[in-house]
Formats: sequence, structure tokens, C-alpha cells
Amino acid sequence: MVYNNLLVEIDQRVAWVTINRPKALNALNPDTINELSAAIGSLEQHPSVKVIVLTGSGDKAFVAGADLALMKTFSPVQARSFALQTGSLFRQIENSPRVVIAAINGYALGGGCELAMACDLRLAAEQAQMGQPEINLGIIPGWGGTQRLPRLVGVSRAKEMMFTGEMVSAQRALQIGLVDHVFAQDELFSHTQKLAQTIASKPQIAIRLIKEAVQNGMEMDKEKAIRYEADLFGLCFTTEDQREGMSAFFEKRSAVWKDC
Repeated sequence: MVYNNLLVEIDQRVAWVTINRPKALNALNPDTINELSAAIGSLEQHPSVKVIVLTGSGDKAFVAGADLALMKTFSPVQARSFALQTGSLFRQIENSPRVVIAAINGYALGGGCELAMACDLRLAAEQAQMGQPEINLGIIPGWGGTQRLPRLVGVSRAKEMMFTGEMVSAQRALQIGLVDHVFAQDELFSHTQKLAQTIASKPQIAIRLIKEAVQNGMEMDKEKAIRYEADLFGLCFTTEDQREGMSAFFEKRSAVWKDC
């Protein structure tokens, strides 16, 4: 597919999706959101793609937020519609059968931070900064920030970040659990590719079931979640990969995964 605001490249089993609006610091507008949804949907059907990486073009921003020049003119109905459109994309990322990694190469603010939080894993460059500064515009996060941020960093810390609108450094984001790893700027993409390839080498049915167990189980009470996990655990025993993995273990050889 041809995109106006994205660059898509497949490197072995990893698809790199780069938001390519550098003059706008990769800010998200409706067209970019529609393209992201289409790209992710297409890559999910690609037989060789096992992991998707999201990043931003240039060395300043992952995604600096929403396109404020557009939002300034919104009516209440338009603002709500935009929030629902973007929220649908972020849930698509959360529920994708593929692992989605955010490679945060610069500013991830407002909608950019919310996009990163919708991903399964977040790797950041040392110079990256993250935050939810919507309070400084007289609004609140509208793309899931009030819900995902507390789940990642805790309720009080999330409230403080949103009440003050202050940005946090990559190292601080690592300390509070907002990102998973921090690397030098020139090493971010190589480390992201290495991690993505490691995940891509694993049996993908089990990867998908882990993602489902975590994603759906977090919304259940613990007892129901444990039973749900048991159901998915049992489902693993219908797969060829389970038989291959256990046979390989006892035969002291590397497993050959078939993803079935």
C-alpha cells in the first residue's frame, strides 16, 4: 500500500512503521490515524510479519501529540469523534495478534505518549521525553491516557503527571515503569530490532495467547482471570507447537515452530 504519512519496511520478520510528518513533529491527524489503522491491519495479514515496531521520523519526536492546528477549530462533537477514532486505533494495537513495540526516539507527548502506552513494549532513546501536557491546553487526555497511565505507573504518580503536565525524562520513565528499556540514541533501533527478532523467533500462537491472557485478564477479578488463563493454557495443548516444543526439550534439540 502507498501511504502519505507513513513509511513501512519489513526487515526479516519485523515490520517497521514510521510516522513520517517530521515538520509537524509527527503529530497525529485523522489521515495519519486512518493510515496507521490500515497499515497495522495489513501487516497482521502478512505471512512473514511477527512483530510490528512503531517509531517516528527524524531525531526529535516519536509523536509530539495531536495536530493542535486542527484541534483548535474543533466543535465538541468533532473533538469527541476524533477521540473515538483514535481510541479505536489504540485498541486495535492493544488487541493485535502481533506484538507491537514502540521505539521512542524523541518527544512522546499527549497523544504520542498515549500511542506508546497502547503498545506492548516501550523502548526509549536517552533523549526521549514523555508526558501528558493536556492540562496546559485546558483539556484532559482523550485517547486513553487517564486509563493506561495509572495502570502502568500507579494512580498517584499518573495523577501528578496529568495534574502538572510536566514531562519526564527517559530515565525517569524507566524508573516509574512507563518504558521498559533506555538506550543511547544511535543504539535504539538496533536494540529494538534485536528484541523484536527474539520475540519473532518464538511460537506465535503462544505469544498471542500470552497477550490475550494479560490484556483481558487485567480487566477481570483475579479468580476469573486465573480461570481464563487456565482455559488458554489448555488451548495450547491443541497446537503442533506444544507437541514440538516438548519433544524438542526431551530430545535436547532446538524446536522448529510451525505457528499452528
